[in-house]
Amino acid sequence: MPETALAETPAAKTPRSRRSSGLLGGRVLPARLRDLALVPAILAIMLVGQIVNPVFLRADNLINVVQTMSETALLVLAQTMILIVKKMDLSLESTMGLAPGVAAWLVVPAGAGHGLGLLPGAWSVPVTLAVGVLVGAVNALLIIRFGLNGFIVTLGMLIVLRGVLTGISGGQTFFQLPESMLYLGTAEWFGIPASIWICLVLFAVAIVVLGWTSFGRALYAIGGNVDAAKAAGIRTDRVLWIVLVTGSALAALAGLLLSGRLASVASAQGNGYIFTVFAAAVIGGISLNGGKGSMFGAFSGILLLFLIQNVLTLGGVPAQWIGALNGLIILVALTISRITGGKVQD
Repeated sequence: MPETALAETPAAKTPRSRRSSGLLGGRVLPARLRDLALVPAILAIMLVGQIVNPVFLRADNLINVVQTMSETALLVLAQTMILIVKKMDLSLESTMGLAPGVAAWLVVPAGAGHGLGLLPGAWSVPVTLAVGVLVGAVNALLIIRFGLNGFIVTLGMLIVLRGVLTGISGGQTFFQLPESMLYLGTAEWFGIPASIWICLVLFAVAIVVLGWTSFGRALYAIGGNVDAAKAAGIRTDRVLWIVLVTGSALAALAGLLLSGRLASVASAQGNGYIFTVFAAAVIGGISLNGGKGSMFGAFSGILLLFLIQNVLTLGGVPAQWIGALNGLIILVALTISRITGGKVQD
């Protein structure tokens, strides 16, 4: 059945009505306002930050915040796509560590940098992305082909990948990374770190895809009602495969950016990131029940969290208290987001 049938068949009415795409695309005013619900909070945090420390609004500080945020933001982008189709991937944080870890293990010189030195440095980027795609494909196979529970599958994958990274690294940190692994994390394009450009471009592409394309409408249709989506002629399994594999590849890219910025791959790289990722997505209006949310909202959520963390740091808050305060702020921000922008999840 052609894709245009989605707009014509009675069975497609339910998913069509739930295609809350991005900030762009034919949407009614309340939905647009919901996308912007976090903007006042972001502006308020910027005002508070400037009061706390005049350094906050300096260009170098803001660039540093966004660059540091960019790696986690790619995980948020990946998780948002997956949540929209009513799935979740807990293994993204481990993929963020394992993918560049495997690349470093294979290309870093033996002995000095704890690697094997089996491949030339130019192979590091392709190997990193290939590992990400492979992890996503295995997840998709188990979830879609074998019908296993996505939460359990990706939780198990998280543990497996974390163990593999610890095993190949011997619990140590890979260093002396080749220039190809360092480039994206250290290069500047037009005076702005390359990682920021990559993050912004990928989010812009995602906003357009979700708001203006049939593929984006298919994601919301599947998340809203998978049976109705199938009845409307959407090849749901293929869409889910693409989403899960793409999400894992984005996690691998995020790991490459982080490794390049830090010039190393630690055995614990990525650990704990998933909590921030889910918090940012939910605060940004992404429903855990699928079919709702926007990329602009998700980006606003992660930006808000990192701005808050920067304000706390500049305000001299002891590091051991920042985690607890972040959790409290997440709850407050979630409540405000619900009051000002409507329910963020069913």
